[in-house]
Amino acid sequence: MIGSEIYNLNVYNYDIPHKQIAQHPSDERDRSRLLVINQEGHIEHRVFTDILGYLKPGDILVLNNTRVIPARLNALKEGTGGRVEVLLIKDIGDNNWEVMVNKRLRSCQMISIGNGALTGQCININGRKVVKFNGGEVRKRLMEYGLPPLPPYIKRNGSDNGDSSLLDMERYQTVYAENEGSLAAPTAGLHFTDELLKKLRGLGIRTVNLTLHIGTGTFIPVKEEDLRHHRMEREFYHIPDETSEVINRAKAEGRRVIAVGTTTTKALESASDREGNIISGSGYTELFIYPGYRFRVVDALITNFHQPRSTLLMLVGAFAGLDIIMTAYTEAIKSGYRFYSY
Repeated sequence: MIGSEIYNLNVYNYDIPHKQIAQHPSDERDRSRLLVINQEGHIEHRVFTDILGYLKPGDILVLNNTRVIPARLNALKEGTGGRVEVLLIKDIGDNNWEVMVNKRLRSCQMISIGNGALTGQCININGRKVVKFNGGEVRKRLMEYGLPPLPPYIKRNGSDNGDSSLLDMERYQTVYAENEGSLAAPTAGLHFTDELLKKLRGLGIRTVNLTLHIGTGTFIPVKEEDLRHHRMEREFYHIPDETSEVINRAKAEGRRVIAVGTTTTKALESASDREGNIISGSGYTELFIYPGYRFRVVDALITNFHQPRSTLLMLVGAFAGLDIIMTAYTEAIKSGYRFYSY
């Protein structure tokens, strides 16, 4: 694919049978299927534990240790008793949270969660929907009444607080999740187990962490027909000193840096200078990676399949080549792969 065609939103579209969109996690994290694309575009079909054979001593495996908060709340509209699902997007201070809702919620409408354990009022600030909660224990109440903020292609009914939600609380979270603040899981990391990570380290593969809290910038659909006009919402990231030191040493010695996930990739590329050196510290990124981008840090990428027309599909298209990626997606669909988060 050449020329301005790569900036056309429609070339990032594809059809996926609904039955191949995974609704529940696999029985074992590391037994998911693995599609491997080499530098020549050759495709191999494996299982995730086979990743041991594709990494080598001296490689640096970079993990996003963000932790998903249970930001999905089932609420009742006071006065009408109507149900509404509220997704907390951003804590903007003074018990105010920017939110997304699945049903109409008018300004000044009061909502109640957990039989009145948490209440709030919907207000509008600069055109954005905000809920001002009563009381100062919003995060504590999230741990009691919140549910995992599953993406909309995973169907759970509004009152699903049973076995599926308990499973989601565990499995929609990486085993190395540490720093709380994400609205979605860094899904490439969901396939790692503690045992698999231990085996990798035993082979001489170094793991290091960074944090990128996934927000709406990652998953809001692109609407601009020319994707060069799309603007990303900013997301917070942090690169520890140890992580930058290990990566910079590896790059200087010609060793590979392997990103686990697109969010890890975005954090690394955002924190690098023109020579590809990682600068430690915290910041916000609005980086939008699409074909034509020159990667400075990441040598290999472990990632899930991504939705049509998503910024994540554009990132992997930029990394591996869009024609190669779309061919791989077609092959994966024909071969019956499970798609997206799980």
